[in-house]
Amino acid sequence: MTEHDHNPDLASQLERCQDILQYDFADRDLLRQCLTHASLASNRLDSNERLEFLGDAILGAVVSDALYGRYPDLPEGDLTRMKSVLVSREACAKITARIGLEEVIRLGKGVRLQKQVPQSILAALYESVIGGVYLDGGFEAAKEVILETIEADFEGVQDDVLQNFKSTLQQLAQKEFGETPSYRTVDEQGPDHSKCFKIAAFLGERQFPGAWGNSKKQAEQRAAENALATLEGAAAPHEDS
Repeated sequence: MTEHDHNPDLASQLERCQDILQYDFADRDLLRQCLTHASLASNRLDSNERLEFLGDAILGAVVSDALYGRYPDLPEGDLTRMKSVLVSREACAKITARIGLEEVIRLGKGVRLQKQVPQSILAALYESVIGGVYLDGGFEAAKEVILETIEADFEGVQDDVLQNFKSTLQQLAQKEFGETPSYRTVDEQGPDHSKCFKIAAFLGERQFPGAWGNSKKQAEQRAAENALATLEGAAAPHEDS
């Protein structure tokens, strides 16, 4: 008989975790280990520390693959910076809190009595669970859980990490021309659920080369980059995008 067979609190934790992940473990003792911090484990090898190590590697591989496919025009350096944000300790801790994994972590009394669970422990929990799913169900199962739980973080990561061309253009335009840039949609294509937008930047009546994007936010950034290049006498990088 294993611990979860006679511990109703543990059994409910395991069920809750599986509901959150939308994944059922064949090895429930492995899931227990995923949730067990070293402060509660009988020894460090029974904690989730080794699973954290494994999950970190799996998470990095899946996120790298997703970024490579989503951003075919970005160079290696930009992809690396985006990945570092998505797999950071802060990002993993936020995922843990957002999806409710914090509810099922198993902590020793000393840690439980703290007002707030340290960010490092929350991040380790997410990575441990990823490692556990990988061991229990294989790479594709782990990939599915990762992409489902991290999807919200892909939104806006490009603008957050890469140079903010709109901000740069605004500073330059106000300094050199005393004007604030504006942006207008000059074309759009595709069905409502998958529309693309072509947006151009304007300084007064001067229109700069427009740029396409999968969202207005992305198209505006590219339009601003076109405007900056034009003002510098260079070719607009996204004129035909």
